Amino acid sequence: AAAAAAAAAQKAADAKNADPTKFAAKKSKASAKAGTQTYQWDIMKSSGIGDSEIPPFADPYHWLDYFPPLAKRDVAAMGCQVDWRRSFITTDHNPFYDAFVRWQFNTLKKIGKVIKAKRMAVYSPLDGQPCADHDRASGEGVGPQEYVLIKMRVYDECLVGELAPLAGKNVFLAAATLRPETMYGQTNCWILPDGDYGAFEMANGDVMVMCDRAARNLSYQERTKAEGDTGKILSFKGAALIGCAVKSPLAILEKIYCLPMLTILMGKGTGVVTSVPSDSPDDFMALSDLKAKKALREKFGVLDEWVLPFDVVPCVRIPEFGDACAPIVCEQLKIQSQNDKAKLEEAKHRTYLKGFTDGVMLRGVYEGEPVKIVKPKIRDLMLESGDAIVYSEPEKQVMSRSGDECVVALTDQWYLEYGEEGWREKAEKCLAGMRTYHDEARKAFEHTLGWLRQWACSRAFGLGTRVPWDEQFLIESLSDSTIYMAYYTVAHLLQGGDMYGSARPSVEPSAMTDEVWDAVFLGVPLPAGSDFPKELLKEMKTEFEFWYPFDLRVSGKDLIQNHLTFSIYNHVALWAEDESKWPRGFRTNGHLLLNNEKMSKSTGNFKTLKAAIEAYSSDAMRFALADAGDTIEDANFVDDTANAAILRLTKELAWIEEMLALAAAGKLRTGPSDQTFGDRVFANAMNHAIKSTEEHYENMMFREALKCGYYDLQSARDAYRLQCGGLGEEGNMHAELVKRFIEVSTLLLAPFCPHTCEHVWGALLGKPGTVTKAGFPTYVEPDKALMAAARYLDDLVSSIRKGVAKATAPPKKKGAGPPPPIKTCDAAHVFVAEKFGGWQEVCLGILAEKYDASANAFPPVNEVLDAVKASELSKDANFKNVMKMVMPFIKFKQDEAKAVGEDALSVRLIFDEAGVLNENAAFIAKACGLKAFAVFSSAGDALDGAAAESVAAATSGGVKVDAATPGAPAVYYITSTAEDIADGVAKMEV
Repeated sequence: AAAAAAAAAQKAADAKNADPTKFAAKKSKASAKAGTQTYQWDIMKSSGIGDSEIPPFADPYHWLDYFPPLAKRDVAAMGCQVDWRRSFITTDHNPFYDAFVRWQFNTLKKIGKVIKAKRMAVYSPLDGQPCADHDRASGEGVGPQEYVLIKMRVYDECLVGELAPLAGKNVFLAAATLRPETMYGQTNCWILPDGDYGAFEMANGDVMVMCDRAARNLSYQERTKAEGDTGKILSFKGAALIGCAVKSPLAILEKIYCLPMLTILMGKGTGVVTSVPSDSPDDFMALSDLKAKKALREKFGVLDEWVLPFDVVPCVRIPEFGDACAPIVCEQLKIQSQNDKAKLEEAKHRTYLKGFTDGVMLRGVYEGEPVKIVKPKIRDLMLESGDAIVYSEPEKQVMSRSGDECVVALTDQWYLEYGEEGWREKAEKCLAGMRTYHDEARKAFEHTLGWLRQWACSRAFGLGTRVPWDEQFLIESLSDSTIYMAYYTVAHLLQGGDMYGSARPSVEPSAMTDEVWDAVFLGVPLPAGSDFPKELLKEMKTEFEFWYPFDLRVSGKDLIQNHLTFSIYNHVALWAEDESKWPRGFRTNGHLLLNNEKMSKSTGNFKTLKAAIEAYSSDAMRFALADAGDTIEDANFVDDTANAAILRLTKELAWIEEMLALAAAGKLRTGPSDQTFGDRVFANAMNHAIKSTEEHYENMMFREALKCGYYDLQSARDAYRLQCGGLGEEGNMHAELVKRFIEVSTLLLAPFCPHTCEHVWGALLGKPGTVTKAGFPTYVEPDKALMAAARYLDDLVSSIRKGVAKATAPPKKKGAGPPPPIKTCDAAHVFVAEKFGGWQEVCLGILAEKYDASANAFPPVNEVLDAVKASELSKDANFKNVMKMVMPFIKFKQDEAKAVGEDALSVRLIFDEAGVLNENAAFIAKACGLKAFAVFSSAGDALDGAAAESVAAATSGGVKVDAATPGAPAVYYITSTAEDIADGVAKMEV
C-alpha cells in the first residue's frame, strides 16, 4: 500500500511539473481534429498541403505559423478591405496578447469572478482534462445532467444463480431519477432483459448494479476507489435481475420486484429504472401490460406474485388529474399499451410539468406541501440519509476530438462564476440594449444567460496563456478570447503590423504590465515613477476610446452558447462602472452548406476559399455568397449561382458599354426625364431600390440587399426597356435615366462585386476615385402611389393577356364536324370603378377606425370582424354570403395599408386608375396584341353616347360591369372570326 501511495504521489508530481503546452493525450492534436477521417494526413493533403510539408505539423506552433498567412492571402484575393495592422495571433505565441489575457484574468480574479472549486464538468478521460466546446467532435453545447441515484437494496436471498458471487455484500440497484418526490409511489423496478449490466464496488464497499457507461461516469465523481477504475466485479445480462426483490428508499411498499421493460435506453441513466405508475404514464402502461398479458409474463419468467398484487400507490395530487395522474391521462388519451409512444409522450407532456408546478405531496414528512417547494428538500433528505447519491452524466453523448466518449467528472480547477446573480443581471441589462439582428439570436442569448453557470476556464495542456497565478494550467480557448475586441484597438501600436508580435516597434512585451493595461482600458493612472512611454500610452488610450464600444461583432450562431455570451459577461465585469464600453451588437450566422449539403472533406463536398476564387472569380463567388442566405439558419452556397453570376456580370458589362455608346452617339432620348409614365416609374423604382437596399445593408440582410439592389433593379430596368419599346422609335429609353441606373446599380452592387464595379466606375463611367469610397447613392423618398400604379399596370397587362387567350380559345369540340372558326381579339374595353361601395365601403370605414397610424398596425382580426358583425351589414338578408368575402378583403387591405399607409383605407385608390390606363393605352394594346384599347367608367347609368353603348355591349356579352371595384376593373374582350370580317366586307360592298 505504501508503494502504491508513493507511485501515486510521484505521478501527481510529474503531472504538476509537466509542460502544459505539451500534449498528453494518446493521440496528437492533429489526429484529434480528424473527426471521422481515418488519417489527419489525408485531410491535410485534401487541403492542398504536400507530403513534404506535413511532418512539421507535429509541432502545434507550426499550425500558427503556417495557416494565418494563407488566410491573409486568400482574404485579400477575395477583395476584402482589412486593416491587417491590427491582426494578431492569440495564445502565448504572441507575447503582447499573452500579457493582455494575463491582465484580463488577474483583473477577473481580483474582483472575485474566478474561483477554484470542485465542480462537475464534461471531461475527456483520454485527454485527462475537461472537454470544452471547441475540443469536441460532437456534442457542442452539451452540459452535465444531474440525477439523484436511488440505492435500491437487494434482499440477500435474491443473490443466487448468476448473482451468487455477490452474496454477503451490500448490493444496491442504482436507479437515476429526476423526480425524487415521487419515490413514495414505487411499485417495482424496471430492467432491460437483454441489457448488459455489471456489479461495481464503490469506495465505501457498497456494490452498485448499473450499466458500464454509468459506472464509467461515476468513477470520475469520487465514488470509486480510484479515478477511472469502475471497480467492476461481475458482468451479467439484465435477465439475471428479473424477479429480484429490493427495498427502495421512501417506497411505501416494503418489497418490490425487478420486472422487464423493453423500452429502456441504455445510453441514458443507469439502465435501472424505478417505477412509479401513479405519476409516470410509461410505468403505468408497462405495468398494466404485464398484468393483462399472461403470455408476456411467461416469456420473461415473471411470477404472478411479482406483479398482480401491486396496484398504483398515489403520492402526488394534481388538481386537474386527482391523486394519480398517469391512469387518468392514459384513459383520456385512450392509450392501449406501452408501445403507443406518441400518445405516451403527449401524456408525459401533460403531467410532468403540472406535477411540479401544481402538485401537492400526499406522502412522507412533507405531506400537504407543494412539490415545487419540497422537491429539493426531499432530495437532500435522501442524500443525508445515505439512501441516494448525486450522479451526473452528459445530457447527451459528447465525443472529444481525440475520439473519446466524454464523461462528467468532479474536477478541481479554476472556474468563472458565470450565472452569479448580480453578474447575470448586468449581462441581461447589456443584452437588452444590444442589437442582435434576429429574434432567434436574442432568444438564444436569453436562454444561455438562463442556464449558464460556472465555467471551467483552465485546461491541462494545449495552446494558450498560462493561468497567471497557477501556471500548471492554461486558460482554455473559449475563455481567453472574450474581450479581444479591445486588443484590436491597440494591437498595431504594439506589434507594428506583425501578427506574431515579434516586430516590437515601441516597447517590449515585458513592459505591458497589469498597471499599464489598467491605464489603457480602465483609465487608472499609472503608478508614480512608471517609465512606460507617455506618448504611447496617450495614443493607446485615444485609440481605445475612439473605437469602443464596438458596434458589431460577427460570429457563428454556435458560439452564442459560449464565446459570445462569455464576451457579454466579461465586458460587464471589467467595465462594470462604465456601461458606455458595453457591446452594442452581435450578428450571428449559421454554417455554410455547399450545394445544399454539409461541407465535408470525407465526402468530397468541400471547397476552400482559394479554390472558389480560382473557379469563379472573387466577384462571382461573393455574389453567390450574398445569395446563399441571410438568417441565423445555415446558408447554402450553390455552384450554379456562382456560374450564373459570371454570365450575369459579363452580360451586364456588355449592356452598359452598349448604352454608354448609344448615349454618346445621341441615340437615346433626351429632354425632360419625367415626360412618360415609364420614366417616372423607373426613376421611382431606382429610389425605392436605393432606400430598400440601404435598409437591408444596415440590417446585414445581404441576400435581401442583393434582391433589392440587383435582381429587383434589373427587373425594373427590363420593364422600363419593354415599356419604352412599346411607344415607337421616339419612345426609347431616356439617356439621363440610363446613366443614373448604371451609377446606382454599380454603387449598390459594389459591396458584393467590388472588382467589377470598380471597372464600371472608373473605366466605363470615367468617375474619379474608387467606387468603394464613392459613398452610397442618394435618393428622394419613393412615391408609394406611383409604385402602386406600376404594380397595378403590370398585373393588368398580365390579366388582359390571359383574358385574350381565354376569349380566343376554341370551344371544346364535340363529335365529328368542321373545326370551329378561329377567333381573334381586336380590342378590349376596360370598365373602372371610381370608389368602393356597399359592404366594402363599410369594411374600409371600420379598418380606418381601427388602424393605428403610429404603429402601422391593426388590432386582432377577430376584433375587426366583430365590428363588421355589429355594423349595418348584419341587417342584410345576404349577410352570410357577404361575410365569406369580408375576410379576404380585410386581409388584402390590411397588407396594403402596412405597405403604403392609411391612404390604402380610402374608398378610392391612392392613384388615378383611369388616368394610368389612358396614359398607357398604346403600351397595353401593343403588349397584349390588341388593335384598340379603351377605358370607360363602370357607372353605366350615369353615362351616355359611346360609353353607355360600350357598357350595354359588355353587359350583353356576359361581363359584370357593375362588379368592377377600384383596382379590379371589368374587361370586355371584342373578338371576331374570319367569317365576321367577310360578312362585314360584303355588307360594305352592298
